[in-house]
Amino acid sequence: MEYVLLLVSFAIVLAGALLFTNAIEWIGHRLNLGEGAVGSILAAVGTATPETLIAIVALLGTAEGSADVAIGAIVGAPFLLATLAMGLVGLFAYLYREKRAQGIKLKAHGPTLERDLLFFLAFFSLAGVLAWGPPSALRIPLGIAFLLAYVFYVTRTLRGGGEVQGEETLNPLFFDPRTERRSDPALGLCILQLLVGLGAMVGGAHLFVEELLHIADQIGVEALVLALILAPLATELPEKVNSFFWVREGKDALALGNISGAMVFQSTIPVGIGLIFTDWALDGNAVLSVVLGVAGGLLAYFSLHRAGVFRLPAVIGWFALYSAFLVVVVLSA
Repeated sequence: MEYVLLLVSFAIVLAGALLFTNAIEWIGHRLNLGEGAVGSILAAVGTATPETLIAIVALLGTAEGSADVAIGAIVGAPFLLATLAMGLVGLFAYLYREKRAQGIKLKAHGPTLERDLLFFLAFFSLAGVLAWGPPSALRIPLGIAFLLAYVFYVTRTLRGGGEVQGEETLNPLFFDPRTERRSDPALGLCILQLLVGLGAMVGGAHLFVEELLHIADQIGVEALVLALILAPLATELPEKVNSFFWVREGKDALALGNISGAMVFQSTIPVGIGLIFTDWALDGNAVLSVVLGVAGGLLAYFSLHRAGVFRLPAVIGWFALYSAFLVVVVLSA
């Protein structure tokens, strides 16, 4: 039964992602937002918020070790996005290169992508520099600075998010009963579809993790080991599945913005909250995830922004960074 539920949960995530991506594109079009802003803000925040709330709840918990769990989640999310998520997006682009009009070339809004990656590299690196705990008098000001940095980032992205997506490139809204028309769906209907899709993705991802751990217990595999390999994929699944649909259609600005925008969000808002409410003392594995995450961000900057192509060596590099972290964590467990 657990295997059936595992497949069902994955199907729920896929269905939710289809609803979410379709609604996000229409909302961005109705609000006259550039594709870069739609991907880096609307899509990224929408899919990153639920997992961020989980970390914050753990952070505010009173149970022993809850702060350590929260810090691990806070630094783990941007690491996964900068390595595994980037690798999957690059792999999908490479596999579908014959069906994409631009092949393996990157067709995205360059200034938005550059802004995303530079913000991420700066603030996630700073989070690592502060790994051994900043002086207590500086923690709150630093935390506030991280929060304000994201506000500044959003302002800059909204001002220069590229061109508005053309209506001719949009598929009809799934929730629009006027199936013969694809134009002018009600904004409220778009938002409703967005919320339904987001709820399906979050619910499906959580069900996936629960059934995964049940199966691990049944087959006698260490739950920790199996969870380290597959559970992160489930918790970050919304970003990956959304980007898969977009990159397959050649909508690289949305596909990459969904990942890189979430990287900015995860390296500023949760980190800022962590600095305010904890002593921000990272253990060895957390520091390693920051170092490898920054390496993944640098690889994205030079291979995507500078070179402008999805090359297989870069894809292998992202997967290698993620695999290296898994090997270290499993051997040290």
